[in-house]
Amino acid sequence: MTADSTDLRDIPFQTAEGEPTSLASYGQDVLLIVNVASKCGLAPQYEQLEELQRTYGDRGFTVLGFPCNQFMGQEPGSMEEILDYCATTWGVSFPVLDKVKVNGPGAAPLYKALKKAEDLEGKRGPILWNFEKFVLTPTGDVHRFRPTTKPDDPAIVAVIEQALGD
Repeated sequence: MTADSTDLRDIPFQTAEGEPTSLASYGQDVLLIVNVASKCGLAPQYEQLEELQRTYGDRGFTVLGFPCNQFMGQEPGSMEEILDYCATTWGVSFPVLDKVKVNGPGAAPLYKALKKAEDLEGKRGPILWNFEKFVLTPTGDVHRFRPTTKPDDPAIVAVIEQALGD
């Protein structure tokens, strides 16, 4: 999906500390946006997300984790507990932002916009589970990858590398 990059990057959300921000604060970085959950069976993906951050972070790439408790209550903790878990268990250095809802009437505006993107099978709509991934390029392209697609999957890495260029 190609979106108006400016509009998507200007949608407000909050940092883990409750401060207002938006994707625009990351400039023209290639962004990997993920709804995360500490108690999910897919939580080992944190390791691959961190590896991507370390590999590409100095080239204009940032992983953004949005904790979400909508799927079987798998992110019940406070922000302090979530940040501690991410740092001590997985060594996360990428930004973990404020908890959000990704589906339903209370969905965060950013996720309302992201859900318009199609996955590799041409399907759009609700987030299926924790660790659904969206790669946003500086040109406004949004590439959607479902939860079981690992962050280091060749399809995700190819999108990141192409967006970063040489």
